[in-house]
Amino acid sequence: MITAIYPGTFDPITHGHSDIVTRASKIFDKVLFAVANSTSKQTLFDLEERISLAKGVLNSLQNVEVISFDGLITDLAREQNARAIIRGIRAVSDFDYEFQMAGMNRELLPETETIFLSPAANLSFITSSLVREISAYGGDVSTFVHESVVKALKEKHS
Repeated sequence: MITAIYPGTFDPITHGHSDIVTRASKIFDKVLFAVANSTSKQTLFDLEERISLAKGVLNSLQNVEVISFDGLITDLAREQNARAIIRGIRAVSDFDYEFQMAGMNRELLPETETIFLSPAANLSFITSSLVREISAYGGDVSTFVHESVVKALKEKHS
């Protein structure tokens, strides 16, 4: 059984994230959707909220498990015996950072590969930070995120 990890902050989970994890679920036996607890980013949603939103959005994917993690993704990969780390690439601008991270992860855990997946073209411009900003100003984000996330964002910004 081949396990992959799709790590991120997911603040909040978007249709782009859902697309990536759906694609990964067709390639790997098990995908761990790993929500980062410790992050240098200031998050709108706390860890439990991000996990709850992800579970609600991804509940139809039988081989996807939503978990949280603290620390290095390579430590989690080692603990879970994961053979791959999934990273989403939306644009060329993402590639430089992701390529550097993949190289560092390879040094720390050579037996685990980084796999880059891109979302569907119509989702490639969506970022969690833009969704949060649009929502904060009362904009409609319903084409970018699941309806449960729209509701959660409205509650946060009211």
